[in-house]
Amino acid sequence: MPQGRITLTRYTIEEEHKHPGASGEFSGLLNSLATAIKIISNQVNKGALVGALGNAGGDGASVNVQGEVQKKLDVMSNDVMLHENQWNGHLSGMASEEMEGVYVLPAHCKRGKYLLVFDPLDGSSNIDVNLTVGTIFSILRAPNPGKDASLDDFLQPGTKQVCAGLALYGPSTMLVLTTGDGVDGFTLDRDIGAFILTHPQMRIPAETHEFAINSSNARFWEAPVQRYVEECLAGKTGSRDKDFNMRWVASLVAETFRILTRGGIFMYPKDSKDAAKSGRLRLMYEANPISFMIEQAGGLSTTGRERVMEMSPTELHQRVPLIFGSKREVERVIRYHQEYADGKEPDTFNSPLFATRSLFRTQ
Repeated sequence: MPQGRITLTRYTIEEEHKHPGASGEFSGLLNSLATAIKIISNQVNKGALVGALGNAGGDGASVNVQGEVQKKLDVMSNDVMLHENQWNGHLSGMASEEMEGVYVLPAHCKRGKYLLVFDPLDGSSNIDVNLTVGTIFSILRAPNPGKDASLDDFLQPGTKQVCAGLALYGPSTMLVLTTGDGVDGFTLDRDIGAFILTHPQMRIPAETHEFAINSSNARFWEAPVQRYVEECLAGKTGSRDKDFNMRWVASLVAETFRILTRGGIFMYPKDSKDAAKSGRLRLMYEANPISFMIEQAGGLSTTGRERVMEMSPTELHQRVPLIFGSKREVERVIRYHQEYADGKEPDTFNSPLFATRSLFRTQ
């Protein structure tokens, strides 16, 4: 390995040296997470060669607690995250998108002072078509270290996160994380089996020409979001006086990494498609960790009405709207929501983009 290259192991140890009295437990936990990510990456990359594609349960496809069809790699990734992190003695409990309740560690495993919350394989609908997927995780302090964690122990606002990160299984495998001192990106060097720091102190440009949203839901959007998207689509001929490009990968980790590297805004806003759901993305293991990274990289994250990380969770699988990215664009969307609440929203629906037989209206 060339001199000067910083491995994840060296990085975590040096970070702990900055904090007198650090026990080394946090470094150990991050190394266990890195091992789990390497195993998942290996299975994702092999795909059909190891029979990892398709739905779990075959023709009688199984569903998770979210009511979503599980892929084989969803189940495998969840098992890897549990088994690689339960034995290290640094955790008192785990919670996963794929499991209904809190995961209680086996009796023989030592209980530690951290909690781990994760989405083992984000974007799994992309697996069978060979698009980018990833893992999202959040680390919290355990209120009762050394004891089994309860559900209430996990219901902490995002501001209480000790660390948040994501792994990206794409052309290269990457690990991006923050511990509250900026955002750093590591690339897996398969020749030596180590993550190498390749993207130190990632920063999101304040302005952007890209936005990401699932436009098939346009008829369900609230007026502030319709107003914003209309302006982007109007480009130089509209009030923004510049052209925008639209992106949509249907993979939160891929969208996040793109924004971290070149800016942009991602929107999965509140809509009326399913009135029983206050949002689409899970607060604990998607919105909070993503928001922590985005804010640490100089961006903003909001539901449209409030800062995501200040929300107090009421349940493990709570869903929320999520809008994040380049600061000035997110500020604009927040302002549009506030103007709408104050009754100052322009009549968006008179716009030709949203009128009868328009780009976004079907009736």
